[in-house]
Amino acid sequence: MLLAFKNLLPRYFSFGNRRIFILGLMVLFWGMYDNIVQYLTPILIMRQGYSITVIGLIIGSSSIAGALFDFFICRVFKNTDFRRIFLAMFAVCLFYPLLLWQANSIWLWLLAMAVWGLYYDLLGFGVFDYVGRHTLAEQHSSSFGVVQIFKSIAGVVAPIIIGLLIAENFNWQPFALMWIFLFAGFIFFIQLFFAHRKKQDIVEIKDEPKRNIWVELKIWKKLWVKLLPVLSFTLFIFVIDAFFWTLAPLYGQRTEFYGFGGLFLAAYILPFLIIGWFVGPINKKFGKKRTAFVSMLIWSILMSVFFIVADPWWQLILVFVSALFISLSLPSINGAYADYISEAPIVEGQIQGLEDFAFNIGYVIGPILAGILADIFNISVAFSILGLCGLLLAVILLKVTPTSIVVKVKRSDWS
Repeated sequence: MLLAFKNLLPRYFSFGNRRIFILGLMVLFWGMYDNIVQYLTPILIMRQGYSITVIGLIIGSSSIAGALFDFFICRVFKNTDFRRIFLAMFAVCLFYPLLLWQANSIWLWLLAMAVWGLYYDLLGFGVFDYVGRHTLAEQHSSSFGVVQIFKSIAGVVAPIIIGLLIAENFNWQPFALMWIFLFAGFIFFIQLFFAHRKKQDIVEIKDEPKRNIWVELKIWKKLWVKLLPVLSFTLFIFVIDAFFWTLAPLYGQRTEFYGFGGLFLAAYILPFLIIGWFVGPINKKFGKKRTAFVSMLIWSILMSVFFIVADPWWQLILVFVSALFISLSLPSINGAYADYISEAPIVEGQIQGLEDFAFNIGYVIGPILAGILADIFNISVAFSILGLCGLLLAVILLKVTPTSIVVKVKRSDWS
């Protein structure tokens, strides 16, 4: 199985061992677990009689918790390698389904969302630690790419499985399935653990010197103004993602189409696995920001007519075709961030922090906006309104964004 996946990857990725594939397989099965959690959560909340607006507020709180945990995890797990981080993650995930099953009040749901934000952050922190310490510098990007491929596969497969499983009956089976996938992921973690028994394999990462918080805020403000167009775009991309993950499972509960919610999400996620191979040549010809903005414009035009498409099969086709463009936007804009980091490596951490901040804000706004619009109108109209918002944003960004955004930060700015 490892060799089969290896043959699908770009030739420039040089593997002296199979450990990155073990990490990828761990993330694959963990991703199956997490995508079932993500799919079930809005359905479970809705079955307790809460409105879609309240569902959005509850789910949005997970990203607020995640943003807070970003600050604390870096300190709790400072100088701790991936073994302890992943072990803590699996321990939290082991008991999380029990919390999900027992949640029967707003406060318990908020607690569940906080725990969700915690274990999701632990995964990201552990993967970053592993790639940074156990792969060569020239392999960092491709290593993250491998992990993302496995994670995306889980994002396509898990919604289909769980959507079909709960289409007729909703009982203990989804929770049992979660533990099965979690156990499979833990098996690969054990393999990864024993593959790194020798301490000399670890590449030491030096901590950056601490800086005055007011100086940090000054740099963040300067970068925020410079990068406002791309940060606004990033925020909206993740509003879209949160929109789909919040409403698709609920939409599947309101149609007679068997397993529709899972297929709906799969139609949205699958293009992210397909289009990535074509991003480089397209960006080279048209430019990264322009490719991202025009792709968003096309996605928005297609999704703005979603409410007039009644047939479920045509809805799936529309979601899939439009997602081909949104999946082109995300890696294109990420490529722009990489360019800015190359121009000003002294503020690499600050640029990454701003991008992560936009991600978290998007995942706060997305579920809340989805819930409010779905309650005021309906789910299909909510998707069309999202398309219209994207259309307006894309037009504005195409008009006001400079052709070239130059990021310049002097060392004197740190004082």
